[in-house]
Amino acid sequence: MSSKQVSSNTPQQEKLLLNPFDVNDDQMLERIYITHFHCVEKYDVATLYSIASNVINQSIVIADLIKEKERQEIEQDREEKDPLISFQRLPVLKRIACQMICTARGEQYAHQTTMLILEQLRDYSWDAKAVIALAAFALEYGKFWQLAPTPRDKLGKSLAELNGLHSIMENIQQLANFNNLVNKVMQVVKCITDWKKLITAEFNVKDVPSLTDTMHEIPVLAYWTISTLVTFTSHIDFLGEKGYRYDLSKFDYKLDCLLKSFKEHQDKCNTQIGRIEDYSKRKDIINNTTETDIVKFLEALIIPTDRQDPRPVVYDVGNRKPVVMGVFKNKYVLLFISGVDNIEYETKLLISIDGKLKEETKEVEGYKEETKEVEGYRKEDFSILWIPIVSVWDEEQRKKVENVTEVGWYVVKEFNFQTGIDLIKEVFNYKGSPIILLISPQGKVENPDAKQIISTWGIEGFPFRTSDLTRLTQQWNWFWTEMKSLSPTIRKLTDRDCYIFIYGGTNTKWINDFTTVVKKWKNSGTFNLVETTIESYQLGSESPKIIPRFWITIDNLLASRKLTKKGGEEVEDSTTKEIKDLLFLKQDPNGWAILSKGSHVKLLGRGEAMLRTVTDFEVWKEKLDHEVSFDVVFKDYYNKCKDKSVPQRCEHREFANYPTDILAHIPCPNKCGHEMEVASVKYKCCHGHESDDIP
Repeated sequence: MSSKQVSSNTPQQEKLLLNPFDVNDDQMLERIYITHFHCVEKYDVATLYSIASNVINQSIVIADLIKEKERQEIEQDREEKDPLISFQRLPVLKRIACQMICTARGEQYAHQTTMLILEQLRDYSWDAKAVIALAAFALEYGKFWQLAPTPRDKLGKSLAELNGLHSIMENIQQLANFNNLVNKVMQVVKCITDWKKLITAEFNVKDVPSLTDTMHEIPVLAYWTISTLVTFTSHIDFLGEKGYRYDLSKFDYKLDCLLKSFKEHQDKCNTQIGRIEDYSKRKDIINNTTETDIVKFLEALIIPTDRQDPRPVVYDVGNRKPVVMGVFKNKYVLLFISGVDNIEYETKLLISIDGKLKEETKEVEGYKEETKEVEGYRKEDFSILWIPIVSVWDEEQRKKVENVTEVGWYVVKEFNFQTGIDLIKEVFNYKGSPIILLISPQGKVENPDAKQIISTWGIEGFPFRTSDLTRLTQQWNWFWTEMKSLSPTIRKLTDRDCYIFIYGGTNTKWINDFTTVVKKWKNSGTFNLVETTIESYQLGSESPKIIPRFWITIDNLLASRKLTKKGGEEVEDSTTKEIKDLLFLKQDPNGWAILSKGSHVKLLGRGEAMLRTVTDFEVWKEKLDHEVSFDVVFKDYYNKCKDKSVPQRCEHREFANYPTDILAHIPCPNKCGHEMEVASVKYKCCHGHESDDIP
């Protein structure tokens, strides 16, 4: 039954006869949602939308051409630029179109038909409901305008007459208003279909909170879209009537309000989704899943995409100037991440490392001390970058950063990039405690916990890789195996993880002087104040027989070492080098001493410099506190004493047992730049210094 001819209504129909402009959106939502069961029916919304929009757009083109009174052949302007689209036939579509075109004039009747359509489409998603209604409108609207141009055939002319199209030119202004509103409805439907893409793109409400607002608005927006389309369809037949007038401004205004609010929330959704996608891209760069480098790595971490301030964010504290990110290109970066409170220990560690990395290569007696490169890693290729993280940047926090940064590294000033902070917390597991990472020039995290190796080994841990910690922890195992087998005392001391001086030599005076000074240290109680325990062990103190047994074992260890080949050249491993260093140390005419922290050997010391260092304790003890370890201060002063001492004479080396393959080239241990020549089984430096053989 046509609603245009309704003379009486059932009670159910009376309920539906409601003017939608008389209720607010919340009240309307309650009525609308009753009609929605669940998205059971699946339909190809995108294809149907494409076909319907093509029909409507082409119809509007025809309407515009007629409005401009252009009588050229319309078909020529409708070139098929897109291929024909096929879609699954929707039986309900034509029925809905019939209901829409048979709706009587008036908002209450449009509401009635809209609610009936929603009931029929209760199992479809909200975007499908809107697009099906659009397609039903397109079905009638397209037929109408297909006949609007002057037909060439009699059938077309007759059909145009039956549809009253001969008077259409008298309603040009109404036609323009009508088509403007049709375009607006198209925008609304496009927003609804875009919204559906958002909620099916694996984003949840927790990550995109604005989705909640759109979910509350979408049923009302779908309702008014369908209601407007119902009104449009019911007025198609009247477009050709003389004197046709109908005010559609109510719908225009309502759609404007709804569309504005919905677009605001949709824009917020897009912004939030953009942040998620930006976060994901940055995370991929930091995790090195895409091709990157250190500059891209740092930019992903600290530079916002929409940053308006063009000034550099990184500050070179040493030179007191801002720098661009390119300063880190091809660099290894020790990335220091922390707050600004309680970081004295870490900053002093890094101050020490920074100084060691920047030390100039020294020249002594015609040779260069090769300390600037380890396994291809050059110290000048290392930089330290500090990212301070605070909740709120105020004057107090800025002052703390300025106090800390009286050093020679780089700092990110007033870092407040939330995405970067979130990445630091997730990827680097930052929870507030200071961390130090090693990042390679390729943007790869080579050590997520470089602080551990720096704390334990200082510059000796260079280049601070994870493998360096393993190497340093396991090195000297051969030494401790032999020492523990010889002395129960050593076993107990290494288990305590205290500082140990292991010393010996053939110079009785040096032995007595060294023993006296170290005992004086222990008895003074000084080291109890700095929470440092010092112990000492003289090789052979338990039994003189231990001394020759120990050194013969070490000789045999060296004799059993095999050279490995790398790149076609024979190279010695770290254990062979350690054995040689110890054997050459033994030959110092004054004496020798090893400083160790538990089983971690910190220093192989020559007699004169070691004795001077322990004797001058009052000179350097002020540098000791709980933040700078004893071995760091001790080694710094030892190196100064060593540099000031008379250059060591070149060494000779004689082996107790020797297989033929031990006759290899050995460089002079004093680094004069020359190799020692082999004379029988006795090694002596060939660089010209005269010296007596040392037994």
